[in-house]
Amino acid sequence: MAVEGTRADTEAEVDENAFQVHLDNFEGPFDLLLALISKHKLDITEVALSKVTDEFIAHIRAHGEEWDLDQASNFLLVAATLLDLKAARLLPRGDVEDEADLALLEARDLLFARLLQYRAYKEVASFMRERLASQGRRYARAVPLEERFAALRPDVLFKLGPQEFAALAGMVFTPKEPPSVPVTHIHQTRTSVREQGELMVAELREHGRLTFAELTAACTGTFEVVARFLALLELYRAANVGFDQPEPLGELIVTWTGGEEEVELRSEYDGSDGSDGSDGPGEAGSADGAGGPGQT
Repeated sequence: MAVEGTRADTEAEVDENAFQVHLDNFEGPFDLLLALISKHKLDITEVALSKVTDEFIAHIRAHGEEWDLDQASNFLLVAATLLDLKAARLLPRGDVEDEADLALLEARDLLFARLLQYRAYKEVASFMRERLASQGRRYARAVPLEERFAALRPDVLFKLGPQEFAALAGMVFTPKEPPSVPVTHIHQTRTSVREQGELMVAELREHGRLTFAELTAACTGTFEVVARFLALLELYRAANVGFDQPEPLGELIVTWTGGEEEVELRSEYDGSDGSDGSDGPGEAGSADGAGGPGQT
């Protein structure tokens, strides 16, 4: 079946540089061949794709180095689709019992759908190209609002007087204080070992026997717990307290064994400045000061 009469209807719309196909049953633009196959006006099995490919290669060579890369890419896509579609069309029609043949028929339908999809994308691209070309010549007017529309705007009503506006301006222009970052969590207050020891001595004399957890229950921080532990070591060295731990890693029980005389704790844990190394009372310092339980 020859399809030549349709070429005259589309010559006015075809680009002069477009690829032309010359077959026994068709003569015209390649896009028209694609349209006829899509509309089932031309059977794909009657199209010699090898001849179409040879003519396209000759068409590319005729243009030398000025050939269109987009046109070549589109031809490769459509030619591959037509080749797969033609191979699928050569399968026998009718009742298909073989699953492999059924899969090939389904693939044929998918190829035809892909061909239609390509055509739709091409039409949309042409539409967008025309719109971009037409809209590119349009420019917005830089004019004020027309008087008839400006009269429709409502009046701006302020419920604030001069005093209120002055107060707002004062709030805006008043310099703000720089933000302050609290540093209380960085360093804790210095804790005296001697003072914590005196507090524990008073509690042990009153109760006679307490656990270490009970002795440190009133502590407000880790340094106070450490200070009381160091004070207990000094009291134990002076034989003023006794330790008992009924089970490994169990509760430590502290028992008062000293008398009623005044207890004097060493000050080396408090960082005393005494250079003679005496054990006399020094200034109250911190539990993390210089010196350590060197003689325990």
